[in-house]
Amino acid sequence: MVPPSSSMDPSPPSWFTPKRLLIIFCVINMINYVDRGAIASNGVNGSSETCDDKGICKSGSGIQGEFDLTNFQDGLLSSAFMVGLLVASPIFASLAKSYNPFRLIGVGLSVWTLSVAGCASAFSFWFIAICRMLVGVGEASFISLAAPFIDDNAPVSQKTAWLAMFYMCIPTGIAVGYVYGGYVGGHFHWRYAFWGEALLMLPFAVFGFLVKPLQLKGFSPVESKKALASVETVSSVTDDSKASKLDGRMLVGGDGIIGDKLSKTSKSESIHNILNQLSRFAKDVKVLLVDKVYVVNVFGYIAYNFVIGAYSYWGPKAGYNIYHMKSADMLFGGVTIVCGILGTISGGFILDRMGATISNAFILLSGATFLGAISCFSAFCLRSLYGFIVLFAVGELLVFATQAPVNYVCLHCVRPSLRPLSMAISTVSIHIFGDVPSSPLVGILQDHINNWRDTALILTSILFLAAGIWFIGVFLHAVDKSNDGSQPVSTPRITSRKPLLDGNVDESLCEV
Repeated sequence: MVPPSSSMDPSPPSWFTPKRLLIIFCVINMINYVDRGAIASNGVNGSSETCDDKGICKSGSGIQGEFDLTNFQDGLLSSAFMVGLLVASPIFASLAKSYNPFRLIGVGLSVWTLSVAGCASAFSFWFIAICRMLVGVGEASFISLAAPFIDDNAPVSQKTAWLAMFYMCIPTGIAVGYVYGGYVGGHFHWRYAFWGEALLMLPFAVFGFLVKPLQLKGFSPVESKKALASVETVSSVTDDSKASKLDGRMLVGGDGIIGDKLSKTSKSESIHNILNQLSRFAKDVKVLLVDKVYVVNVFGYIAYNFVIGAYSYWGPKAGYNIYHMKSADMLFGGVTIVCGILGTISGGFILDRMGATISNAFILLSGATFLGAISCFSAFCLRSLYGFIVLFAVGELLVFATQAPVNYVCLHCVRPSLRPLSMAISTVSIHIFGDVPSSPLVGILQDHINNWRDTALILTSILFLAAGIWFIGVFLHAVDKSNDGSQPVSTPRITSRKPLLDGNVDESLCEV
């Protein structure tokens, strides 16, 4: 028997309030990006061994010094976690239709915690590279599923502002990571930085398993799906097994379903379900790839992230070599914290004030990125350290204003059931074509031209390309689909109290 549908309706757990959920997700996101900033800091990343013209050598420091890495290997290490992120993001997004998304976040955070602890225990370049890949697997569940949860529970008039608060943790986390990594690596040892991150994330990994989970809009409760699937499985074997007997005895009630028959049917049903999930995944991906609004948004995001990814990794080192900054980690960290917070929040509130529509989001994306590109490019042309700091701060303020609008478009140009996959494909794309290749490619460019100023100018010019792509989106016909098909498929209520195998199944259940 399937319980009445009313008993399966999800109710908010006792711990839940929308603001509390936002705070929890912001802290988790912050820790994620503290890790990215820490591994790029001079304190954790370090430097390789150097020798002057007289043959006097200075020993290396941090990860690069301990494992004697080239700039290419060093850049590759920063991108290693992306491998796990790229592979696991679509998988977690697809599993959200079969398993509770909140529990999937708990699984991901557990993997993340163990992997970061592995980085702290690394004994070779390849071991720490593998651990960084697994860090990406752990982060994948959170990146794909957190934003839809926030979008569901934010006030209607403040959806972009809430997304801005969440994505504000990206620049803030990276900047805090610079400072954190520089301090811990400089005063203690780079391994202690990873141990600290693992301890900070551990309570949230446990939280994801112990509390009553939430349910995303556009998805049926997992319990309802399982109950419906079990009814369909039993019903599918009823006609073939009626009046079946073994040694003259009925095996199940008055209908005689043979155990072997049911077992074989269950196995075939499992194979059928896997094939259905793969087919559904392929169809969902196709829907996203033919959506012009979504594609233009992601293409612009790729070009943008190519620059931001390289900035976040090579920024302190470039600043140190161009302007001879004594505390590059602290300076870049401080500028990024202030501008990241103000820029990201401003972008969200400005879009809400303009009217949170997809067209307005593209206007803000293209305008802010273009002006930010001009400011950052001009900053690297200056010889004065103070002039550089002012212009670069203005540029970062404008560039980070794009965080909320670009993700708003990803969430609202697709129907609710596609939001996790939309975020996953966006994440995969901006990393595999953006910051994954950018760090090693910039490392190769610097090895070739050996001039950090020219390298920074070439890199910054790509922001103009991002602005141009997003400008195309202003002229596209865009429809907000966030409320299309938002009602989940609920399990039909069975009013008959007779056994299902007697054929007394509600007609609505048969239609489902």
